[in-house]
Amino acid sequence: MKPAWQLLRDDAPSPIREAQLAVNRRQFFGKSATGLGIAALSGLLGRESGAAPHHPARAKRVIYLFQNGGPTHVDLFDYKPELTRLHGQPVPKEYLGGKRFSTMTGDPSGKLMLQPVEPFHQHGSSGAWVSELMPHLGAVADDLCFVKSLHTDAVNHAPAISFMLSGAQLPGRPALGAWLNYGLGSPNEDLPGYVVMTSVSKGTTCGQIFYDFYWGSGFLPSRFQGSKFRGSRDPVLYLSNPEGISAPLRRGMLDDLAELNQAKFATSGDPEILTRIAQYELAYRMQSSVPELTDLSSEPEHVLEMYGPQVREPGTFAYNCLMARRLVERGVPFVQCMHAGWDQHNSLTTELYTQCRDTDQPSAALIKDLKMRGLLDETLVIWGGEFGRTPFIQGNLENRPRWGRDHHPYAFTVWMAGGGVKPGISYGASDDLGFNAVDRPVHVHDFQATILHLLGIDHERLTYRFQGRYFRLTDVHGHVVRDLLA
Repeated sequence: MKPAWQLLRDDAPSPIREAQLAVNRRQFFGKSATGLGIAALSGLLGRESGAAPHHPARAKRVIYLFQNGGPTHVDLFDYKPELTRLHGQPVPKEYLGGKRFSTMTGDPSGKLMLQPVEPFHQHGSSGAWVSELMPHLGAVADDLCFVKSLHTDAVNHAPAISFMLSGAQLPGRPALGAWLNYGLGSPNEDLPGYVVMTSVSKGTTCGQIFYDFYWGSGFLPSRFQGSKFRGSRDPVLYLSNPEGISAPLRRGMLDDLAELNQAKFATSGDPEILTRIAQYELAYRMQSSVPELTDLSSEPEHVLEMYGPQVREPGTFAYNCLMARRLVERGVPFVQCMHAGWDQHNSLTTELYTQCRDTDQPSAALIKDLKMRGLLDETLVIWGGEFGRTPFIQGNLENRPRWGRDHHPYAFTVWMAGGGVKPGISYGASDDLGFNAVDRPVHVHDFQATILHLLGIDHERLTYRFQGRYFRLTDVHGHVVRDLLA
């Protein structure tokens, strides 16, 4: 009996052949157009080439240190002495203005103001205010660009994270890394162009979930979605050949499988078949590249010590930060390190300390490591979450071990470093209570437009047609914040 791939090439009758002959004129042109379009897209935006940027890029790669849960800006980076003066007093009504909070707060009237849990100090020649909870980041403050006037539209975690990463609160839109993978491609053929790693602090009670749509490709072909690396020394499942399968045998199997998939694509024009072919080939090359990536034996001891004691433990934030540096060093253009546990509704005086201890030193080490290797200038590092936390308390003021803060979308802080942003500045400001963004407010879409601009992309021109309209990361909004550019 002839194999299926040969039947496709013969004139002998077969169900597949009959289906090919039965294609009508409308289907033929529809499928041909799709096939030609995807072929052109593959040639233009494939991993081997990448599309030309719209303007000279300041950054070639991104490491996004995303802090799930909403880090408390008023306890970490946004110093407000007025909070200490008003500690224990009701929220001034003029700051509320009908604002919407989570159902855990409900009506904020009568809530009591809460001072920072630890003192702030100024650091470096820039004089940046940083909490004692973040001493290592304070030491590199002159390399950081703080944006203190960010604000968002969403008040709950999953919609806000989706909005921050994809420009829409509902799942189904491509994540930032997928847009860049689609728009620019990757210079590395042996590793994914978009890698995601997740971590959670030990002992946390935070129930944060890492949904796959946080790094999904949405309506883009799925080959542009993020590839999640597991928190173990074997980060990608099923890369190793089963017992008895040699490398030449595996190569032959993939070649035959590619022929079958190409034949199917010729009849259907389904772009996901191209994804399947590309992913099989990438997995084959990763059999060599991933073990080399995760082998830390070549890392100098002083570098490992710089990242802190957890760096040797796969699945920790410290380990993921080091992996991020190793990935961008090998040409991977977008790495997303997501760390959960910042949802301190009743754990500011307990779990906040753990979160800072687990992330402060590795984040600062990543900046220093990239700078030491000459990579920081062309690597944009971003640190931040989906929103901030309320300047007022959630809980009983008399019970300090259970102090907490609720979600706060109206003003929060992120920082960036390298990649063409101005170092040693604080841009914008919230009001004297950290309640509202009042000086040069930056909306999430403005922030996204600025990130794309730093990578050489005009956010209004990077589009994809889906269901009859052209979509983009920033929807129909967003302006580049040019004062952030070096």
